[in-house]
Amino acid sequence: MSKIRVYELAKQLNITSKSLIAQLKDLDIKIVNHMSTIDSEQAELIKELLNDETSENKVNQKYNNEIKKTENKKKDKGINKKEKKAYSKKQDENKNYASEKQNKQVNSNLENKELKKIKLPPSIKVGEFSDKISRPPSEVIKKLMLLGIMATINQEIDFDSASMIAEEFGYIAIEDKENNHQEDFIVQEKEDKPEDLVKRPPVITVMGHVDHGKTSLLDAIRKTKITQKEAGGITQHIGAYMVNINGEKITFLDTPGHEAFTAMRSRGASITDIAVLVVAADDGVMPQTVEAINHAKAANVPIIVAINKIDKSTASPDKIKQELTEYGLIPEEWGGDTICVPVSAVTHEGIDNLLEMILLVAEMQELKANPNKRARGSVIEAKLEKGRGTVATLLVETGTIHIGDAIVAGTAHGRVRAMIDDKGKRIKKAGPSMPIEILGLSEVPVPGETFYVVKDDKLARNIAEKNKEVIRERQLNQTQRISLDDLFTKIKEGEVKEISVIIKADVQGSIEALKQSLERLSNDEVKIKIIHSGVGAISESDVMLASASNAIIVGFNVRPDNNAQNLAEKEKVDIRLYRVIYNAIEDMQDAMKGILEPEYKEQVVGRAEVRQIFRVPNIGTIAGCHVIDGKINRNNQVRIIRDGIVIHEGSISSLKRFKDDVKEIASGYECGLGIENYNDIKEGDIIEGFTMIEVSK
Repeated sequence: MSKIRVYELAKQLNITSKSLIAQLKDLDIKIVNHMSTIDSEQAELIKELLNDETSENKVNQKYNNEIKKTENKKKDKGINKKEKKAYSKKQDENKNYASEKQNKQVNSNLENKELKKIKLPPSIKVGEFSDKISRPPSEVIKKLMLLGIMATINQEIDFDSASMIAEEFGYIAIEDKENNHQEDFIVQEKEDKPEDLVKRPPVITVMGHVDHGKTSLLDAIRKTKITQKEAGGITQHIGAYMVNINGEKITFLDTPGHEAFTAMRSRGASITDIAVLVVAADDGVMPQTVEAINHAKAANVPIIVAINKIDKSTASPDKIKQELTEYGLIPEEWGGDTICVPVSAVTHEGIDNLLEMILLVAEMQELKANPNKRARGSVIEAKLEKGRGTVATLLVETGTIHIGDAIVAGTAHGRVRAMIDDKGKRIKKAGPSMPIEILGLSEVPVPGETFYVVKDDKLARNIAEKNKEVIRERQLNQTQRISLDDLFTKIKEGEVKEISVIIKADVQGSIEALKQSLERLSNDEVKIKIIHSGVGAISESDVMLASASNAIIVGFNVRPDNNAQNLAEKEKVDIRLYRVIYNAIEDMQDAMKGILEPEYKEQVVGRAEVRQIFRVPNIGTIAGCHVIDGKINRNNQVRIIRDGIVIHEGSISSLKRFKDDVKEIASGYECGLGIENYNDIKEGDIIEGFTMIEVSK
């Protein structure tokens, strides 16, 4: 007996998979999803049943239309005399009510005739407000203090506070809607009616390990040669491409990796509908593949796995599927819900099947947008080009953008002077899910920034200026990300229900032990969720993921590199480093109980690189070092770091500059350094000097 998949039957019946699944469930036919199969006999019965229902609906619809036509004819003949009289009476009552209301308004205005009217925006600086009401700023600040508001001359106050003070000085404040800030503009954006929404193309992000064939796969889909144009065959920028598959459109984002994907998400841009994970059949699941899986899961995006390079003799798709199960991606044919498609970018085998699966998953998501309004979307990439000015790659999410539209993206504003599609052709308009390149912005916007089309240049300029002020304020009063120190307070206030943790360690065994121990600490109030784990040094990618997911990084026997450390300080990400596994568990436990009171904090004072090794009889190994950062002090504790992993911690036994003993060596100088009771130093090791400083409770 032959079988048919649900989505294939839906195609034959010319309905969506989702509606067919709902009807099958009503008929008590057990299915899991659109990939489930049913017998051919059942399929024939369903076809007959649905065809009968369709014809019955058509008859009912025709009958209802006839009734509506009859009712409309009756209305056209006019209302009878009795109805006319009642209607006339109602009109008179409305007129009297309106004139009474108008008289009341006039009387009210006469009572307040001594008050002057001034227009104020939703928020205004104290200095600007004092100019508008012709009063010195000191008087305004005094009045604000009486209201319990502590503000300086350059700080902003809201409309309600300003209107109360204006009244005391003989003014009536009226809110100026034209000068609304971007947030108010967003609020004014009306909710789309269901009938205005139309189907839009899905936006796909291609992710995976380096050299697994991400761009080559896109190359095969687009039937062009992107890879050959790129330096070293590696993707150097974010590209956005739209392809047409049997009348259906798909937008692909080809990124340099999951870092760009997460960097955009950390700025609030959630533009991806589906993530395609590319894994080489002859290589397997690599560290970057695991990171890509975790980044996609953290973003809550459906994953389709493309097992590439199946044309190679060493290819083993089943081995890849087996490895994927370890990370929670169980193929559909093994009873899971992850679609795995074997493909070859060289022979083009399986590509049609991959595209069909993408469209199928997109159909289940029911992606819709309203094209008949002002456009809104995200900045994918932006750069400054000689002779062209600012060139920004945008992805329209809703509405339609036209040549000449006033546009604002963060602190950048302008008018769309030219618009180019992904094939290099000049176009006049672009709708939802369409990637475009535009010219005309005042400055280079940040990738991931949301752009808006507004009514005119003046409003765009005002919003951009306001955004600059908001960014300045935010930098001065940066909100703290979650850290172990304030965790208990946030739990008590109900802000935290789930703690996201990233674990990095020197070996896989330590990761598993930490994972199990931390997850066991979860209780009814708070759940600990490990969103990513890996072996090796803490990288920028880890910090970016922690920033996007508001997570804490726990490092065991590893260190963050310089770039990661700087980024963590900038993004306010809490990195906790441990040498003993129980300390990590105890700290998390204490933080959840609210008794964590750190008294000492580690401060890294300098880093030196081992350039040469000297074996000295009766003394041991002396490291010939070059101080690359800060300074190394004789009294410092030191740790030896090899490939991002801590090898040893201890004290300095000797510190010399040429033949002289010295107390400290500054950055840029060479020195000879001995470590107490430790001789296994190698060239290329990093010696990090640190000290413990007391932190006030």
